[in-house]
Amino acid sequence: MTRHEEESLTRLMVRTHKLFRHNVDLQIRAFDVYPGQPPLLLRLVRMDGLSQKELAGHMHVQPATLTVMINRMAKNGLLERRPDDRDQRVQRVFLTEKGRTAAAAVQDALGSLEEYSFARFSDSEKALFRELLERMRTDLEAFRAQQEESEEKES
Repeated sequence: MTRHEEESLTRLMVRTHKLFRHNVDLQIRAFDVYPGQPPLLLRLVRMDGLSQKELAGHMHVQPATLTVMINRMAKNGLLERRPDDRDQRVQRVFLTEKGRTAAAAVQDALGSLEEYSFARFSDSEKALFRELLERMRTDLEAFRAQQEESEEKES
């Protein structure tokens, strides 16, 4: 495979991902959910009441980036901060009722768009696609771990 073909596969993958996210964003805009916020909503559905530090770790984002997102979402009534019962210095993040409704809309949008995206795929094509993506994800996670290990050694 030539370098041009590799770049074109990467470009196609990125464009497809952006288009998928854009279509999800269009479906959830009415719920005051903005680009980048669905992963936080879905994380809180699974693990409500995490600290901002825990959320940042789970989502692989910088705490400062997460703070901006949480502030905006709290302003829109999607979530709220509450002090930890045992350590008042720690703020825990919880979904509000509006946030739960928005998270359900995100899950519906993701499900319907996934169904639409794979409507012309056979079951065997979907299984193969999943296998290939899992292989790519595994390799990329290993690459990230190597990079992080290398950075730690340099520090």
